[in-house]
Amino acid sequence: MNSSSDLLKSLKIDRSAPPPPTSHKGLWIGLGVAAVVVLGAGGAWLALGRDKGVEVQVADVVAIGNGGAASASVLDATGYVVARRMATVSAKVPGKVREVLIEEGQRVEPGQVIATLDPIDAEQQRTLSASQLQAARSQAAGVQAQLKEAEANAARLGALVGQKLVSRAQYEQAIAQRDSLRAQLATAQRNAQVAADGLRISAQGVDNTIVRAPFAGVVIAKAAQPGEIVSPMAAGGGFTRTGIGTIVDMDSLEVEVEVGEAFIGRVKPGMPTETVLNAYQDWKIPGKVIAIIPAADRGKATVKVRVGIDAKDARIVPDMGARVSFLEEAKPVQADVKPGVLVPAAAIVERDGKDVAFAIDGEAVQQRTLKLGRTLGDDREVLEGLNGGDAVVLDPPERLADGSRVRIAREEPASDTNNE
Repeated sequence: MNSSSDLLKSLKIDRSAPPPPTSHKGLWIGLGVAAVVVLGAGGAWLALGRDKGVEVQVADVVAIGNGGAASASVLDATGYVVARRMATVSAKVPGKVREVLIEEGQRVEPGQVIATLDPIDAEQQRTLSASQLQAARSQAAGVQAQLKEAEANAARLGALVGQKLVSRAQYEQAIAQRDSLRAQLATAQRNAQVAADGLRISAQGVDNTIVRAPFAGVVIAKAAQPGEIVSPMAAGGGFTRTGIGTIVDMDSLEVEVEVGEAFIGRVKPGMPTETVLNAYQDWKIPGKVIAIIPAADRGKATVKVRVGIDAKDARIVPDMGARVSFLEEAKPVQADVKPGVLVPAAAIVERDGKDVAFAIDGEAVQQRTLKLGRTLGDDREVLEGLNGGDAVVLDPPERLADGSRVRIAREEPASDTNNE
């Protein structure tokens, strides 16, 4: 009996127990897998169905200038900046320096006083010459007074001798006296003139103690100081200066270079040049050949060439090192000639009887009709249709047309033969 009741209890349903799990999870997993498969198939279709374009090789178009207007260097030479007008200024007379009115780097004008010497000796000489002139003039005035009296006496005796009132001898003596005084007056006047000239020379001697600039320029050296003795000649050994200072005319600067004898035939007078100073490597100064010195240096086998520089600048100073490029004459530029470009010949094909090339424009190409020029090796000169910096397709295939999509082929890296 008990066993039957236990069996019945085991057959009852427990309403408090949770429901068993369903199969919805498996359904969602199945749907996700199906979606992935569908998306993958769609992406593959897009990837395969989309037009990737024609794979091409490209090359750059290179500009080749403006028809030959540029000048090329035919020879380079080195030299130094020199001044054609430079002077060490000195006094005309020896003397002791009283003051020096210049400093290095100072600009002076023609006639400007740059120094003075002690003028005591010169002024005393001028005073003496003035006294001598005064004495000569006084002597001439005295002789002139005597001559006036002698002329009156001779005229009076001339009237009396005709009346037999005076002897002929007295009259002749008066005439001789008059002529003698005339000669003395002429001598006195000449002496006065000589004294006047002496005074003028003495005044010039005083002016010679003032040293002036002979031309406009810049002082590059100050050689004397107050109290020193200067002389235009090297007298007195090392205790005597020969100059007050050195002045350079900066407008006369030029470059002197030495060209080897083997290359002097390339240089012509008036030839254009380009000078670069060692101190300013980025500054190219135009100029021209002034002259070729007609003498060679036997020891160095060179010929000196004078080169003018067009720039007038305070940065250019004497004795600067310089490099000069001698340029060939520039050819005249024709106004109607446009700059050409250089294109590989493999990029040019014929379409519909015209020479064309395909220029890269983003992911597509543009067909350009060309006007061709010279053939230069494996390249062609293009006068119209392309510009410098364009990229063109090499060996364009027949199916390539204007507007076609392209993709630039990349060079494959070289394989490593050592890798197993």
